[in-house]
Amino acid sequence: MNTINALKNLGFIFLCLIPLLLIGQEEESIEWTSNTKLTWRDFKGKPTNTRAAAITASGISYRFSTLSNGKEIKLDFKVSTYFYPKQSWYQPSLCDEVILGHEQLHFDISELFARKMRKQLQNTRFTKNVKAEVKAIYRKINKELNDFQNRYDDETNFSRNLEQQLEWNEEIAKVLGRN
Repeated sequence: MNTINALKNLGFIFLCLIPLLLIGQEEESIEWTSNTKLTWRDFKGKPTNTRAAAITASGISYRFSTLSNGKEIKLDFKVSTYFYPKQSWYQPSLCDEVILGHEQLHFDISELFARKMRKQLQNTRFTKNVKAEVKAIYRKINKELNDFQNRYDDETNFSRNLEQQLEWNEEIAKVLGRN
């Protein structure tokens, strides 16, 4: 697959609206798995402001191919969740394990929406406009993901509301099957 097509089929959402350009380079990443637990060593970026204690850059990427059988279009796809160490950072003097758990949950929430995208791709009947249809699903999921991430930060007050943070931790762990 050439670079232009790869970039068209690859997408990212970055927490706190961090822009990331991946033109012509391989970006270091950590793929989400049920065993993946971030450590502060994974946060390799340089702080870009002094108001935040930490920033997690994570997102969803996808690729797909199609097979047409007359009117029916079969979609073979892979949707993955990634953490980007060089775009993620923390200020050691401000951070503790509670904040690390908060940042881990941002990564976990990205996986929740990757699962939602997988389900939508699996359940959608595609037409010959499959590329545009997949892109529309991806954009919708990313908007929902961004809204959900913002709600998470608001409700937990960026981990400062410990009671709310613990509730979010429990709820997301339950949905991910990490109980």
